[in-house]
Amino acid sequence: MALDGTFSLFAFLLLCLLPSTAMENQTAVREFILLGLTHLLVLQHPLFVLFLLLYVTSLLGNGAILAVVLAEPRLHTPMYFFLSNLSCLDIFYSTVTVPKMLAGFLSGQQTISFAGCLAQLHFFHFLGSSEAMLLAVMAYDRYVAICNPLRYRLVMSPQTCLFLAAATWAIGFLYALLHTVMSSQVHFCGPNIVYHFFCDIKPLLSLACSSTHLNMALLNFVTGSIALSSSILTFLSYLYIISFLLLKVRSQECRRKAFSTFASHLTVVSLFYMPVLGNYMISSPGSPSERDMISTLMYCILTPVLNPLIYTLRNEEVKTALKKFLNRKFYP
Repeated sequence: MALDGTFSLFAFLLLCLLPSTAMENQTAVREFILLGLTHLLVLQHPLFVLFLLLYVTSLLGNGAILAVVLAEPRLHTPMYFFLSNLSCLDIFYSTVTVPKMLAGFLSGQQTISFAGCLAQLHFFHFLGSSEAMLLAVMAYDRYVAICNPLRYRLVMSPQTCLFLAAATWAIGFLYALLHTVMSSQVHFCGPNIVYHFFCDIKPLLSLACSSTHLNMALLNFVTGSIALSSSILTFLSYLYIISFLLLKVRSQECRRKAFSTFASHLTVVSLFYMPVLGNYMISSPGSPSERDMISTLMYCILTPVLNPLIYTLRNEEVKTALKKFLNRKFYP
């Protein structure tokens, strides 16, 4: 498959930087078998159609946000700069897992090379951790804009926005590289059936023939730290915003609209953070349960679909810009 070849190309570049142990593991287990979401044949094609529609919706929604923000000068503000970063992350994030899963629905089970498995693991955690931190940055941006509007341009300057965005991508990449390097040091001597729809760390480590205590400790501590600190910052920002609206804003109509928006934002944020914390801080190692896979679907497939709807397409400013953009495209 072309996708597996792409994963292998990226993984080859990563493996060139790793010790020879990684290459020894690759000769011991050359490929893994992804069992997917279900073994029931009657569900394969309906699930294929469902996830294909979700994937296409995610691509179209996030792609539309990127195109509109780039094309409309009025949207060149910190809020929409971060939203365009979120859309970019969501496109890549769902692309890491969904195409491979769709191929598995058609073939019954899907094989993936050792190098491709490492690459999928790396990019899934790179993009996922970057998104977790970006959601916290976006919540802080809204806190400054609403609770301290006079200093907003000073606090969220273009240089600050670029630094925050670059930091989220860079930290996410280094965090994922840590897990890729650690996973490459584990010895895989035979079992190669991954009880998941993609190569995640925990189901992969359950196949190891050597000790994985250090890997699991790092996974729980580092992943938990990133997810927990990002979620705390996000919820604290929204808590301060809600307190500000209750104490400072007198208009009932403004409060109602604001609380309606924040309820939607918090719903999407919760759908992302809660399953992540549950998967990597609470669940025990070993073969993933159905609950683990369902929770993974929530933050790697459902939230990329919901983010454009919740954060932007409900926004009148964005809808106006989108109509203008489409009119320019189809009626020049």
